Amino acid sequence: MYLTIIILPILTSIISGLLGRKIGREGSQIITVIGMTIALILSLIGFYEIGYNNSWVNIKISSLIKNETIDINWGLTIDSLSVTMLVMVLMISTCVHIYSINYMWQDAHIQRFMSYLSLFTFFMLILITGDNFIVIFIGWEGVGVCSYLLIAYWYSRIQANKSAIKAILMNRIGDWGYSIGLYVIYSLFGNWDLTLLQSLTPIIFITNDKIIVLTTITLLIGAMGKSAQLGLHTWLADAMEGPTPVSALIHAATMVTAGVYLLLRLSPLLEFSSTSLSIIIIIGALTAIYSASTAIWQTDIKKVIAYSTCSQLGYLLIAIGCSNQSIGLFHLINHAFFKALLFLSAGCVLHTFNDQQDMRKMGGLIYYNPLIYCLVLIGSLSLMALPFLTGYTSKDILIETAFGHYIFLSSLGFWWACLTAILTAFYSLKLIKLTFLSYPNSSNLRYPFNNHYTYNLLSFDIFPLIFLAIASIIFGYFTYFIINSPYSSFYGNNLFIHPNHISLIDSEFIPFYIKLFPLICTLIGSFTIILIHLYNKLLINLSIINTNWFDFFYSYFFLYPSFNYAYYCYKLLDRGFIEYLGPSGIVKSSFLYSNLLVKADTGVISHYTLNIVLAFILIAIWIQSSI
Repeated sequence: MYLTIIILPILTSIISGLLGRKIGREGSQIITVIGMTIALILSLIGFYEIGYNNSWVNIKISSLIKNETIDINWGLTIDSLSVTMLVMVLMISTCVHIYSINYMWQDAHIQRFMSYLSLFTFFMLILITGDNFIVIFIGWEGVGVCSYLLIAYWYSRIQANKSAIKAILMNRIGDWGYSIGLYVIYSLFGNWDLTLLQSLTPIIFITNDKIIVLTTITLLIGAMGKSAQLGLHTWLADAMEGPTPVSALIHAATMVTAGVYLLLRLSPLLEFSSTSLSIIIIIGALTAIYSASTAIWQTDIKKVIAYSTCSQLGYLLIAIGCSNQSIGLFHLINHAFFKALLFLSAGCVLHTFNDQQDMRKMGGLIYYNPLIYCLVLIGSLSLMALPFLTGYTSKDILIETAFGHYIFLSSLGFWWACLTAILTAFYSLKLIKLTFLSYPNSSNLRYPFNNHYTYNLLSFDIFPLIFLAIASIIFGYFTYFIINSPYSSFYGNNLFIHPNHISLIDSEFIPFYIKLFPLICTLIGSFTIILIHLYNKLLINLSIINTNWFDFFYSYFFLYPSFNYAYYCYKLLDRGFIEYLGPSGIVKSSFLYSNLLVKADTGVISHYTLNIVLAFILIAIWIQSSI
């Protein structure tokens, strides 16, 4: 059953990609959707079998690398952590596949698109279920390649190609850190097996604790690249050049969650490195507040949601740095539902306005499409973590437990997270205001009564939206006591917490006003946007500031100096020293010596006689010296 879950996505990807012209557009859509649905049903059965019955599965498929020093198996481990991620990834992927049937119905290459989506899901499943770091690395690289293919899906657009190249280059920096971490892990443990790492880490910590810090920091660089943390985050907003279903899949379930999942798997190493935990808190807090402040100034509706993803991932790193891995995982799963809802609903808005993404040119959509307004409102309120919604069950307790950790950096993370909550409420309601509630700011031709593309309850893509909306309301309350409760042993040793770092119980006894403070911050941000509701021009003018500071920094300090250095190397070395000693030098020397020989050919017999005599004399001298 568990192998079937892994095989179905790659099987449907191969059929849709290689046999797309034979099975047609509808056949490709039907095969991929059915494959994802069956895999989802089997993962739910596995969730019950493994999660509730505590019967995790380890499958050895074949030998991957085997020689005198290395023995690596192609193995899969399905435990409570991986099966939870399996259910989440397959739920979101199935919704995206169904949504894409209607959303991409005009695209001429829908077979290739569905194939890429299934391939993306397959590599994410490999990453989740790998039982050693090499198998995880295969899935890690696979999702990177698939993200490139999907972002550059419309390859005839120059900006899409540039964004795809940017994404894969930024992730290569993270992959560099991951690769160094692999070498360090092998030098420490002599293997890459996850179970061996969990067993031997306490012993390694006693003998050499500094090497554990080095290992975790290098792997953290890899996680920062995939999860778009501050410094390596610039690719995330540009990834919006791909189709909207791709954005939903990358931001909700696959690409950006890979880095967080890696840190969760590294919990045995991280818990023995307080330095690494402190660095994770700082990076997470800076990412959360920077991304939220950047989202305020965006005019592109998809980029606002993209930067909100980056901000929420910062929350997850704060939770991991505070040794609250179960809370971080709980918020990761909850976030997947309302973030997928926001992106897919944004896709409906884009199609309604003929692919117009500038919120300043929208407005008044509540009167023409109230259903999409309700869906975006549910997703935004859940993102803001208002009570009685899924986001509230995980986001608020995540911030509370940061305060209950009782160290300086976790307290700092708490206050920065509260400030981020204010900004989150501000840009979420700004999106709703400019898109739905303001006066219509676009041409009449862009509005639904003049538009052939309208949404109704019979469309295929409305069913996954309604499912995601319901999950954004009630999912957190149904799963809180299973996944996140301090009295639950659902994850066992899969999420290791050092006894000195346990703070979940202590956070229950923090002052009541501290528990309410994240909600108060959300309400402050909400009332701020309500107060300026009458000043529509003010909200529009909030978008005049350029926020591409990191792009400018990388260009000015890294890109341009690299170009100049490459130019001088090309002129001085390639076309200078190396060229002189190489082809050009040989050619010039040949012409020089051949000209000298030509000058020796005078046509005078006495000259030839002299040359022959001199040659015999030189030969005689050489023979005499050799005797």
